[in-house]
Amino acid sequence: MELEIRAGRASGIVKAPPAKSAAHRLLLCAGLSRGTSVVRNVAFSEDILATIDVLRAIGAKVYVDEDFVFIRGTDVLRAECGDVISCRESGSTLRFCIPLLLLSGSTFALSGQGRLMQRPQSVYEKLCREQGLRFEMTGDTITLAGPLKAGRFEIPGNISSQFISGLLFALPLLDADSTIRLIPPVESRSYIDITISALRAFGVRAEWTDETTLRVPGGQSYTPWDIAVEGDWSNAAFFGALKALGDDVTVTGLNPNSLQGDRVYEAYFDALKAGCAELDISDCPDLGPILMATAAGLHGCVLRGTKRLAIKESDRGAAMAEELEKLGVACDIGENTILVSVGLRTPTEPLSAHNDHRIAMACAVLLTRVGGTITGAEAVRKSFPDFFDRLRGLGIEVNEHAAGNEL
Repeated sequence: MELEIRAGRASGIVKAPPAKSAAHRLLLCAGLSRGTSVVRNVAFSEDILATIDVLRAIGAKVYVDEDFVFIRGTDVLRAECGDVISCRESGSTLRFCIPLLLLSGSTFALSGQGRLMQRPQSVYEKLCREQGLRFEMTGDTITLAGPLKAGRFEIPGNISSQFISGLLFALPLLDADSTIRLIPPVESRSYIDITISALRAFGVRAEWTDETTLRVPGGQSYTPWDIAVEGDWSNAAFFGALKALGDDVTVTGLNPNSLQGDRVYEAYFDALKAGCAELDISDCPDLGPILMATAAGLHGCVLRGTKRLAIKESDRGAAMAEELEKLGVACDIGENTILVSVGLRTPTEPLSAHNDHRIAMACAVLLTRVGGTITGAEAVRKSFPDFFDRLRGLGIEVNEHAAGNEL
């Protein structure tokens, strides 16, 4: 789908969408609880629907009403499913659920779309090999079987925190205690803390014993709860970028005391407005595309801690560099750094979303400056289905050039 975005100035108030990172975690905790939980303020993006699909596949009863989700939990220790379970394109769903599916000893098959099955799963492959468990990757399918055993787990701290979170969901349900030691440096710690907070809300304990070690008592159970998803700093950043670029936009619905690492976007945008800033995104890699876009519209920047951008829905550093070049902005990509220059102009060819929701939204923000078209805009359905409607609500003209339903 191709959208034309006319250059213009956004103005108005926009409420932050519900946090996808929190919603995944709260839904899983509810699905593991002994009773019925309510999770409020849920936005049903493709990623969140993937997590709901998995919960239903392993026996949880899930009922959706507007932005409420009612979940009667399942006993994952006895879960079975003879069908292949689709995780769509959700890395969080896949990595959070693999340890849970290893609990029962039954065989499960998981599939994915897009680049999902190209994303590394080496942490779980190694774990299964060491415990003598089944873990086979064939094409777009992972087949696995437990049962997972409690113990001491040692994991590199500079890989995706989704692996650590996956273990944190599963290990409390085992009989014995476990520890997870992260080999320094530890990145994306904020996402681990969000998981610990979600566990705590549902009556499950996991705690840091020092800067690199997590203790997870066994023999625990999840208690049902009624809880709301907080606002999403990560997706709100795209509207915060409009404000940083000079538009009269106010973002509401965000918790200033949130554990979300992406809450640093306000400070980072302030730094970009002040000059060519040097910013570390090791703990907030999802901000990479919008920081590159905002820097291109201001004074340029140097981003550090960028190597994990290559293993997202697209190679985000390379994808943004390709699109920024169409906009007259050069980028220099190093092993763990990205330099963004300036020189923004109207593109002479369509921009591409690279089948990546964050690339689509970052490009859209820049097109509000210079005008142009973007192909593959439907990628926003992965995390923020009504993004373009909200952009229109701020006075930006967005027109669809292909047949089909408007976003």
